[in-house]
Amino acid sequence: MKRIVSLLVFALLLNGCDDGDLIQETITFEDVATQNCTTNGIIYKLKDSEALILEIKNVVFPTETSVQELDINGTNRVFYRFYNGTVTNATICETIPPATPTVTGQWTATGGKIVITTTAIKPLNPDDNSTKITGYNHNIKFKNITFDKGNGTQVYETFFFGDYQIAATPLPFSFNKTLEQCATSKQLYDYNSSEALILDIDASLIVNAVTPLNTPRTGLIGDTENKLTYRLFSGLVTGNYFCNTTFPTTPTFSEEWIGVSGIANTSGIIEVTTTTNGSGFRHTVVLKKVKMKKGNSDFILGDAYIYGDLLTTN
Repeated sequence: MKRIVSLLVFALLLNGCDDGDLIQETITFEDVATQNCTTNGIIYKLKDSEALILEIKNVVFPTETSVQELDINGTNRVFYRFYNGTVTNATICETIPPATPTVTGQWTATGGKIVITTTAIKPLNPDDNSTKITGYNHNIKFKNITFDKGNGTQVYETFFFGDYQIAATPLPFSFNKTLEQCATSKQLYDYNSSEALILDIDASLIVNAVTPLNTPRTGLIGDTENKLTYRLFSGLVTGNYFCNTTFPTTPTFSEEWIGVSGIANTSGIIEVTTTTNGSGFRHTVVLKKVKMKKGNSDFILGDAYIYGDLLTTN
């Protein structure tokens, strides 16, 4: 009799727990690389016969450091799918997917947040300690995500989807390093067909007198005096763009980076060394440990970036 009662109690316990909400299953894609479809807003991870799919529509991944939150809804969707065979890229991305494998089960996210934390990918050049932005890493996680499993729900307070990286074309910085100077403002500039590097230099740094050996004239990058500006243009830029009271409206620039204000003996330093050049003078301008900034993104020109040479006459 005791044995029968024990079996009845055990059966009741099993029945009480099997309501779908209390059975916790684990989604494990931590070590799986993130992929994306090129023709739509689908980002996904594949593991054998499983797929974790994130579909984001009408969202442009930012190109500067930022954090954004999106609601999980009919536009931004999350699915966890099971297949009856090995799943491939074609299964997810093709307009007409292959006949096999087929979906045997699906969890659909019904609520929560998608949190995207974007940071620049900036490899360090050990030769000069410069950095350049080669792409952006978008770390994606879900907050308070609720999955409808069909037979119940499962909630994750925090669920890490993973990193999604997008390559970026580094800024050209293909200058000839032959500087020109405006007659009135004394502004220095170097440019090519698509970019310009402009320095509103303190006039006292350009003097027609030879500097002593290893004793250049120095200044610090600033917000107005010694302001350093990099512009990448959408159209062709010529010499007529410079030395006006205000910059022309065309060509327009697609990117503008500003030099971060310098700190004495530490960063953002301008050095000008003057030597003779025939009957005139050569002023070599070097920018030391200068950081360029746009919004929340930045990169470093390096320990000693040679801005270029300015030739002057008496």
